[in-house]
Order: sequence, then structure tokens, then C-alpha cells
Amino acid sequence: MSNQNISTFLTLPVELVYRILDHQLDFTILCSMRNVCQRFNNIVDSYDRYQTLTTLDLESNEIRDIGAQHLSNTLTTLSLARNAIRDVGAQYLADGLQHNKTLTTLNLGCNQIGHVGAQYLNDALRHNTTLTTLNLGSNEIGYVGTQHLSNALQQNSTLTTLNLGGNQIGHIGAQYLSNALKNNTTLTTLNLGCNQIGDVGAQHISDALRHNTTLITLVLVLNRIGDIGVQYFTDALRQNTTLTKLNIGWNEISDIGAQHLSDGVQQNTVVFILSTSILCLYL
Repeated sequence: MSNQNISTFLTLPVELVYRILDHQLDFTILCSMRNVCQRFNNIVDSYDRYQTLTTLDLESNEIRDIGAQHLSNTLTTLSLARNAIRDVGAQYLADGLQHNKTLTTLNLGCNQIGHVGAQYLNDALRHNTTLTTLNLGSNEIGYVGTQHLSNALQQNSTLTTLNLGGNQIGHIGAQYLSNALKNNTTLTTLNLGCNQIGDVGAQHISDALRHNTTLITLVLVLNRIGDIGVQYFTDALRQNTTLTKLNIGWNEISDIGAQHLSDGVQQNTVVFILSTSILCLYL
């Protein structure tokens, strides 16, 4: 009986399959109705709604690693935040990104991809030429994962916005990023909030700012940066002419550090933000 049902399904007229797809959610089409068989893949690919699907928000859908392997070749914006895809799901996505020519925005916040997942994405970012915005906030990538992504940033020429907030990168991860920022010429917005980089990490990042000529916005909230770290930034920004916004709110800055910032404001056009809502995780 089951063989007969499969045979009947495989020979359904295309127009009838289209009508079935009319009643399915975008999520269902993308993650559950592909790879049934080659014929069905071809039908889905030719389905008008699938061909024009450009934005898909699958946040908190529990799709996990298997669901992450289906990447439409028409999507430009994809949000998979809080789906527990982990490193296996990151591998599926990375494989898709190496060949994808349409996706420009990808949100993978809060997915526990770890440093292994970051390594897979490193491989993808070396080849992908369309992605401009990548959110990897709260993914436990650590400084090892940061090293992988930093290697990618030295070769990638399209990414402009990167969120690495809440990833426990520490001052070692900050050093890896510093090396990357000295050579990267496309990144304009970088979020490193909630990463405990401290004054040592602040020194590494400020050193990069002496050389970087493209970064416009830098977020460093909740990083245990003190007065010494602030001094590093104000000194570096005397040479940097492109950064316009530095968010260092919720750090360990005293009146002395505030005076450093005041002096820095008088010498350049950077806006220092000391108190703001905490947007350092996957948002």
C-alpha cells in the first residue's frame, strides 16, 4: 500500500502539487518539502512563491541542525536566531553560503554554534561574495572561534556589519580581531559588547583603529574596560578619521576616564556613548 502511495505522489500533476504548496507555510516549503525526491525539488524550485521568497524569519522555531541545511537560492534575508542549530547546523549553512548568490543578511544569534561552527563559517566567508550583514551574537564561539572568523575577515570583501556580542572572546579574541581590522577594508559596524575584553583587549582594538580606515560604528558595552582602556581609545582616535560612534557604556570608567573622553571629543568627531540600553547579545 505504501509503495502505491509513493508512486501516486511521484506522478501527481505539477499544477496539483502547486495547489498543495499554496496551503503550506514558507517555513514548511523551505525546510520540510525539499529533498523528498528530485522531481519534487524541481517542482518546488519552479513554484512562483518559492522563486520570489526573499525574506524569511524563522526565529525560535526549533528547526535545529537538520532544518538549517535548506537554503533557498532566492532569499536575501534569513533569520534563524534561537533555533539551536549548533555546529552541525552551522556546517549545513556554511556549505550553502559558499555557493549562494542572493543572501545579504543572516541572523544566527543564540544558536550555540561554538568555535567549531565558527570555523565552518570561516570557510564560507572566504568564498561568499554577497553577504553584508552577519549576526553571530551569543554563540559561545570564544577566542578560538574568533580566530577563525578573523582569518575570514582578512579575505572577505563584502561583509559590512558583524555582531559578535556575548561570545566570551576575551582579550585574546580581541587581539585576533585587531589583526583582522588592520587589513579589512569593508566592515563598517562591529558589535563586541559583553565579551570581557578588559583594558588589554581595549589596547588591541585601539591599536587596530590606528590603521583601520572603514569602521564607522564600534560597540564595546559591558567589557570591563576601565580608565586605562579609555586612554588607549582616545589616543588611537587622534589618528583615526573614520570612526564616528564608539559605544562604551556599562564599563568600569571613573571620572578620570570620563575626562579622557572629554578631551578626546574636543580633538575629533567621534560620538562616545556611555549610557544606553544593552544591545550586546543577538539583537
